[in-house]
Amino acid sequence: MTAVPHAPQISAPDQPGRLSRAAAFWTLAATLLTFMCAAAAPSPLYSVYQAEWRFSAITLTVVFAVYAIALLAALVTVGALSDHIGRRPALLAALAIQAVAMVAFIAADGSGWLLAARILQGIATGLATGATSACLVDLRPQLAALINTATPGIGLGAGAIGSGLLVEYAPAPTILVYVLLLAACAAAAVGVALMPETSPRRPGALASLRPEFGVPGNARGRFLAVVPILITTWSMTGFYMSLGPSLAIELLGIKNHLVGGFVVCCLMGTSTIGSLVFRRRNPRAAIIAGSPLLLVGLLGTLAALAATSAPLFFASTMITGFGFGGAFLGAFGSVSRLAEPNRRAALFATVYTVNYSAFSLPTVTAGVAVTQVGLGMTANAYAIAVAVVAAVGFLAAVRLPPKH
Repeated sequence: MTAVPHAPQISAPDQPGRLSRAAAFWTLAATLLTFMCAAAAPSPLYSVYQAEWRFSAITLTVVFAVYAIALLAALVTVGALSDHIGRRPALLAALAIQAVAMVAFIAADGSGWLLAARILQGIATGLATGATSACLVDLRPQLAALINTATPGIGLGAGAIGSGLLVEYAPAPTILVYVLLLAACAAAAVGVALMPETSPRRPGALASLRPEFGVPGNARGRFLAVVPILITTWSMTGFYMSLGPSLAIELLGIKNHLVGGFVVCCLMGTSTIGSLVFRRRNPRAAIIAGSPLLLVGLLGTLAALAATSAPLFFASTMITGFGFGGAFLGAFGSVSRLAEPNRRAALFATVYTVNYSAFSLPTVTAGVAVTQVGLGMTANAYAIAVAVVAAVGFLAAVRLPPKH
């Protein structure tokens, strides 16, 4: 299993009046799931918003990307804050901001509200990501890598398909999904408040707000080796979540709004399966096994778009997602096993900084390209570029020492 064997598990007894360490671990996993569900929930709604408020494809991708840009800004400023103020205060603050974002979505009546809601959502998720990832390692290091890599896939897939179902079949689709997520935030806050604290307060909180790359010296070579895989997996995720529903609707001629959620679910659901299948391999082996599947899936997607074949498109998406699960699990596990206990949040913030840069910046570029050369040509160029980076990542992984 991909794990963090050099990070000692805290052995303090359960605290009276607090959740047990096992219950706290799964509460954290559920909290991370909530954040990921909320991140994907707007994807099936973008076509609804665009039709109702008549904004351009560029505006659509900007609305999508400001979430990742805000998340990135939060990661490089407050991403390591929980190393200093404690995990619980950081998570409770993140959930409070997320709740405000859900209220903004509920009140939205134009693209300005969507931008504000996505920015708040990005800040909340950025603050929560480092704290959650680090606290999972604090509590159960042997399971943390799997939960940290599998839960986003489950959450993004569930959020997209759940939102798609509500858009197609439920009343008030632009409101109901956010009311449900607001309730989930409240429940998560209660659970987090009852958790034991795993990271004592220590000085340096204000200093930690300075943007900093927190990769330990002995992990830097390995980190650079897996950067192409991080870029590949997350740039592909950003593309599918922002433009995947439009591909299915415009190029494949599928009009049901549920299909927008199904596209994301196919990718992220199979990524979770990939994480589970490859979890017992060492990180290098997981990358070497997952990367070729990414390439096969991307080539299949290109063929599907050329042939306007919906079955091939969804089959290729699932192959891509399966490869994503193995490759990202290997990349994440490769660097996380060297995290020092008092620097975990900083390291995870750095990893996710790379992830969300790849998640947002190419997607904005694609949104501009759609208005200039069209959706089909943009999708083809994007898939080819990602395939090239995936090949580079595969070659870098092959060069890692076998035990890595």
